[in-house]
Amino acid sequence: MDAVAALAALAQDNRLDVFRLLVQAGPEGLTAGAVAEALDLAPNTLTFHFDRLRMAGLATVRREGRSMIYAARFETMNALVGFLTENCCGGVSCAPAKPSKPARKRSKVPA
Repeated sequence: MDAVAALAALAQDNRLDVFRLLVQAGPEGLTAGAVAEALDLAPNTLTFHFDRLRMAGLATVRREGRSMIYAARFETMNALVGFLTENCCGGVSCAPAKPSKPARKRSKVPA
């Protein structure tokens, strides 16, 4: 696992939103269309973000019929959390000093 590549991939808002959605979907994953609709992202933009997540080892893709199914790679996510715990928290579980802000909610803007 390349921690720098994984963190760099997650450092962009849309990619973080995509990854969060894939994690919430679980191992079965989601179709590209479902992700695009849920996050209101254009297909070409979404393809770019999927590619970055795949190159960082954070997502996989498989074909089912005509659909591309994307899923989070939980082993990479867990390795990244382990790396951060070991290297940033001295190997012990750590928590923020104050509660973090909740995830951003996207609202669809009427056309």
